[in-house]
Amino acid sequence: MRIAHIVMTHKNPAQLARLIKSLQHKDFDFYIHLDKKISIDDFLFLEKLDQVYFINNRIKCNWGGWSFTQGIINSINEITALNKDYGFINLLSAQDYPISSISDIHSFFKERPGQNFINFASSKSDWWAAAPERYEKYHFTDINFKSKYFFQRIINKILPKRKFPENLELYGGSDSSWWTLSAECAQHVAEVITKNKKLNNFLKYCWGTDEFIIATLVMNSEFKNKTNNNNLRYIDWSEGNAHPKLLGIEDYSKLKSSPMHFARKFDVEFDEIILDKVDSELIS
Repeated sequence: MRIAHIVMTHKNPAQLARLIKSLQHKDFDFYIHLDKKISIDDFLFLEKLDQVYFINNRIKCNWGGWSFTQGIINSINEITALNKDYGFINLLSAQDYPISSISDIHSFFKERPGQNFINFASSKSDWWAAAPERYEKYHFTDINFKSKYFFQRIINKILPKRKFPENLELYGGSDSSWWTLSAECAQHVAEVITKNKKLNNFLKYCWGTDEFIIATLVMNSEFKNKTNNNNLRYIDWSEGNAHPKLLGIEDYSKLKSSPMHFARKFDVEFDEIILDKVDSELIS
């Protein structure tokens, strides 16, 4: 079972190298999408690692902007064009890390061909109570001009609420950004977004699309019945911030007892010891 790992990154090339080395397997390929705002020079050494490739059609990514999701879609499209026999496409950030052995991860997916793993909540859930503003209002996150947020406020006061352009039940959630999809399902999502210009243009002015559009397209497709509401990631939102908790050595016992295969977020500048312990006791 071959797996294409897309890794979205913008910093810490050494930590990215550590992630790749921790996951190296003969059936695992790594496709790095480096934020186009960042020079690739400090990351080029990664090409010396086995089965590591850079996405060519890079995007300047902004947090919360459509640009981040577009970078993911570009990555899926490039992988699909290679015509390699991948069973799954696995989306990671460079601040993710495995918390179970590589053989266990490989076996898990080998035994579940065609399945999809992504967290989702329906439009009737608590998460969606505030989420409609993500698409009902205009968001200029990816546009750069003076006083853009002033004009954004004015436009949203004057113009009516935006309506989602497709008759779809919406799904999403704070953990929906990171997932493992069958290659066929990932290709379907990318094709819908790439070919549906009306939807694509609408999403350009939404906020946080990575947290809802991919889950929505999966759950409104033929792949719904093969989709598990579980993204296989340990993520701690206990601090109540816009970003999940940075994991440290104090979190080790929770990682050890977790049934998940991956965890996030880690930062070697915050705590590298936790990764040493994961290496020696969980994935060795």
